[in-house]
Amino acid sequence: MKSDTFVIIMAGGVGSRFWPVSTEKKPKQFLDMLGTGKTLFQHTVDRFNEICYSRNIFVVTSAQYIDIALEQAPEIPESNILAEPVMRNTAPCIAYASYKIRKLNPKANIIVTPSDHLIEQKQLFQQTLQKGLNFVKDKDAILTIGIHPHRPETGFGYIQMKSADEEIGEVKAFKEKPDIETAKSYLEGGEYLWNAGIFLFSAKTIIRAFETYMPAMARVFENGSDVFFTDKEQGFIDLVYPTFENISIDYSMLEKANNLYVQKAHFDWSDLGTWSALWEKSARSYTGDTVSSENAYLYETSNNIIHVPEDKVVVVQGLSEYIVVESNNVLLICSKGEEQRIKAFRHRASNSK
Repeated sequence: MKSDTFVIIMAGGVGSRFWPVSTEKKPKQFLDMLGTGKTLFQHTVDRFNEICYSRNIFVVTSAQYIDIALEQAPEIPESNILAEPVMRNTAPCIAYASYKIRKLNPKANIIVTPSDHLIEQKQLFQQTLQKGLNFVKDKDAILTIGIHPHRPETGFGYIQMKSADEEIGEVKAFKEKPDIETAKSYLEGGEYLWNAGIFLFSAKTIIRAFETYMPAMARVFENGSDVFFTDKEQGFIDLVYPTFENISIDYSMLEKANNLYVQKAHFDWSDLGTWSALWEKSARSYTGDTVSSENAYLYETSNNIIHVPEDKVVVVQGLSEYIVVESNNVLLICSKGEEQRIKAFRHRASNSK
């Protein structure tokens, strides 16, 4: 079964909420955000080494990140690093890789995963995914992984199960990021799970779904399948990709499909989408501060994240619940409670140069 298992790693985002460390030139998935000696992308690749062969891993990323991906994951064949000429969200990304995989192996079972999540319980993750693969391999089903919520989180989408008693069960509804009161009710209900953005399906099932819900795009890939794995492929992709709708797999397909299931996951998971999420997963001092440099000196502080270069002496006094980050000639000082505005800060700072 391992030879029939394929993985699609989505690695094209710019990680704008981790600005100024994450930039368009080198976004967060290709950075060692946790100080482990490996980037988030490399950790993602490593998680699948017991599930499938490296030759069966496909990476979809921006054309400008191809060299970075090849450098960080040399075990993946160069032909499996797919270059998007423009960003078009997750639906075209998954379609492109799925049509290529189907050409290689029509019996393929596919796992789709983001490249920038933190999953520390590797063995439990692999066991969960193996169970999911066993579920989809002979079934016309799209399976998504749901995480048990442990707090009322407003930054994640939710999946509502038809029955909260099942380990793998039918999806009743997808729910967008809620307000705090709605998130609290989801936590109490028991049938709501965080949407981890990890999907499993057979190549046959996902191709049929694209033909049903995105027929125009499906026809483009079907008609162009002869150029896959040839020197004409990139020219074809550069021509057709900008014509695709910028849309997620959730909106385009999952919210409409009648063969959608969710599997409860029991491993520890974080999407590391914000500085606060990184703070939660980092080692902290007795005051709750996370500090990246030995040359940072803190006085009367608590629950801050201080991410500064080693060659800078930084003194912080009196701050609580703040983000202090210096990188790429930018200094950011922002309340953790206002970090959703970092995208806007980044945009204005970039336009002022």
